[in-house]
Amino acid sequence: MSIRNAAIIGAGMAGLTTALALSNRGIRCHVIEQAPYLAEVGAGLQISPNASRILARLGVLSALEREWTEPERIALVSGKSLGRLGHVPAGRFARERWRAPYGVAHRSTLQRVLMDAVVADRNAVLHLGRRIDRNNRDVLADLIGEAPDVIVGADGVWSSTRDEIAAAPEPDFSRNVAWRFTLASRDAPSFLQPDTVTAYLGPSCHLVCYPLREIDGFNIVAIAAGLNPGEIWEANASIEQKRLLLEQFGGWHPQIVSLLKCMDSGRFWPLYQVSDGAWQNGRDTVLVGDAAHAMMPFAAQGAAMAIEDGWELAMRLSTAATVPQALADYEKVRKARAARVRARGAFNRFAYHVRGPLRIGRDMVLALRPPQALAADLDWLYGYDATT
Repeated sequence: MSIRNAAIIGAGMAGLTTALALSNRGIRCHVIEQAPYLAEVGAGLQISPNASRILARLGVLSALEREWTEPERIALVSGKSLGRLGHVPAGRFARERWRAPYGVAHRSTLQRVLMDAVVADRNAVLHLGRRIDRNNRDVLADLIGEAPDVIVGADGVWSSTRDEIAAAPEPDFSRNVAWRFTLASRDAPSFLQPDTVTAYLGPSCHLVCYPLREIDGFNIVAIAAGLNPGEIWEANASIEQKRLLLEQFGGWHPQIVSLLKCMDSGRFWPLYQVSDGAWQNGRDTVLVGDAAHAMMPFAAQGAAMAIEDGWELAMRLSTAATVPQALADYEKVRKARAARVRARGAFNRFAYHVRGPLRIGRDMVLALRPPQALAADLDWLYGYDATT
């Protein structure tokens, strides 16, 4: 099949990765982004082996490795006692077991590395400050100079591209919010481990901390119930929102409570997910990333799923007999994969937030399982190789 070009709506992780993957297969890409420039958004993110091996194939991993951190382990810790419950080895172990590294970085670092690669790519064009409310093919043709063979909606949880797809997924507020902030190493309490991704577990909420080399400090994310601020990416916390956060962490270890009380940011991110639905229109329009499958962050796979989407869509567009067949194949494979990751996230949410006697049982099970056994549970996730 001969695909000449693609219009990609959105220049986030999903859109930029899709552009590089398509260009890698000789397909010219136009990435259209409504923002006038790509600004720093959010804080840190985890890049697991299933994503890093794709970044290596796209030629951008080495640039990322110069700035990211490879933690030695992923630890589960009691939020009440600060006692370690279990851990999964990372570092060299991840490279050997899953044949690719596990790293953590600032979100802006990954976006910049991807953007630099797109800008340097002769097969890709980045259009900033151009809003496409609906995928009007005449508007797109005027902008890029030709009619696109494929339109890729990489425009996030409130995608306008979904309007072009019947029975597409619909966004829904999860009734949870993520409080994200960073802390300089010199100000960090001693319980934060500079070589570890740590999930502190407690009833109905949890806290994730890991080092960020770029800022010589830590990324901290507290996930708890919250009030819906509406359809926005980030929001300023009201007094009521802050009170609700501290109430939920009230029974935790005093050092964690103090950490949350002293955070200098009053900003939080409402967590939206999308329902099941169609990811493509059967002709020429398809969704990737959060536009297709926004999910809760309990498996830390948001960026990784977007990266996998981009690679697998490009593979099918370059090998299927027709565009409709390529989109159908992509949707079938990626829906199954996203559903399994979503289920793992739901399991983690239950296990992280469990209360009472079930919490005691969880702690006993984790204590009895060696690190290698916990790692084996992740083989299907981290060992997944979309490049083969």
